[in-house]
Amino acid sequence: MKLQDFASVAEIVGGVAVIVSLIYVGLQVNDNTAAIRSAAASDATEAMQSWYLEMGSNRQASDIWFNAMTSREPLPTLDEFQFMLSMHAVLLGMQNSYLLSKEGTLDAEFREAVTTAIVAVKDLPGMGRFWRQRRGYFHTGFAEYVDSLLARDPVETLDMYKLSDVAPAH
Repeated sequence: MKLQDFASVAEIVGGVAVIVSLIYVGLQVNDNTAAIRSAAASDATEAMQSWYLEMGSNRQASDIWFNAMTSREPLPTLDEFQFMLSMHAVLLGMQNSYLLSKEGTLDAEFREAVTTAIVAVKDLPGMGRFWRQRRGYFHTGFAEYVDSLLARDPVETLDMYKLSDVAPAH
């Protein structure tokens, strides 16, 4: 074999190596994308779970939240403030799910599962009070998305809201 023959063989081997490397990188990118999506879903779930756990395990927080959601009038100042912070926290988690789904990192079906809770409480006085006061603090796209949720037909909600004398009947 001549030197030029070796060069041709080396060029072919090099080309094959580049193709194999690109295939490997493509597989790694797919694996990384799946890992990122999985982490995003896990983080979104954990954020919502933490909020629900706080509400379910902290009697003061859940009492304030329930009373504020079902009261036509604002609660005493510090209780209303705590309610607003709690609502803002849960909607920030929902906003995160919305934004991640818009960029394709989080599945839109997952976003819908998370944000359907808004539809369940949309007719409660506290939800309306919160949204009127805090809408402007959210990403414009998310605020418009919540507006569309608030315009939906109501869904069945927890029986405890029905027990309240101010909660609308469904």
